[in-house]
Amino acid sequence: MRVMWKGAVSFGLVTIPIHLYAATESKNVSMRQVHEADGGRIQYKRFCTIDGQEVPYADIAKGYELSDGGMVVLTDKELSDLPLSTSRTIDVQEFVPLEAIDPIYYDKSYYLEPQKAALKPYVLLRDALQKSGQVAIAKVAIRQREALAVLRVLSDVMVLTTMLWPDEVREPDFPFLKEDAPQVRSQEMTMAASLIDSLSDSVFEPSKYQDSYREALLSLIESKVAGEETTKPKAATAEAEVTDLMAALQASVSAAKKSRQPAKTAKTRKAPAAKRAPRKPAKEA
Repeated sequence: MRVMWKGAVSFGLVTIPIHLYAATESKNVSMRQVHEADGGRIQYKRFCTIDGQEVPYADIAKGYELSDGGMVVLTDKELSDLPLSTSRTIDVQEFVPLEAIDPIYYDKSYYLEPQKAALKPYVLLRDALQKSGQVAIAKVAIRQREALAVLRVLSDVMVLTTMLWPDEVREPDFPFLKEDAPQVRSQEMTMAASLIDSLSDSVFEPSKYQDSYREALLSLIESKVAGEETTKPKAATAEAEVTDLMAALQASVSAAKKSRQPAKTAKTRKAPAAKRAPRKPAKEA
């Protein structure tokens, strides 16, 4: 795994330097957009909608669009200068029971590895969390974005799970919630409870489940490879970029000069022949 963030867990007066690793990875089958006829890759370009020119990545900034269509341009330097007290710190705020947090708030999870010489305080916090039966609520900034997070223990490793802010979770506002709930008969409730009981288990075993769609997709790809139903796209004949006008003009001038060179050579070779003196008539016998 690759270290994606370096910082420290701030726990009261204790600071624990750590490395952060992504705890999950997507297993989606990666596919490209291609031209169905020949398998050529579809490319996209970044261009300005005002002047039509392609914009280098280094010249791209972030913009906040106003309700009237105006744009507030923010540079990377301006954004980096904003105060982020948690930019390199996982700042523990409080401790709560895990069941007190609804899973709708969870976002992404990361493993925390102690840096050298920080193993003892790491183990101290880890074991204290396990013994308390609680999780830590913390604040952290990753990629210039501050988030709430849950700090807990999984398989003897501390795990940080970022959370959504309260205003990022939508309130369910559906018409049926304002209507009188239909009456449910006791027999129906008994049958529903019986169904839940028949499908219940004491533990959750993720290994029992698999992504059947991904398996079918990979099987389809493998069958096409085995049957040699593959396409090797030809080399691209043109880049998907905005044509540079000056380059096009220069190429046209060069092509025109080359096309005129043979004509000049031919004229140069015929000139001496035109200047030859006329042949003298043969003497009469």
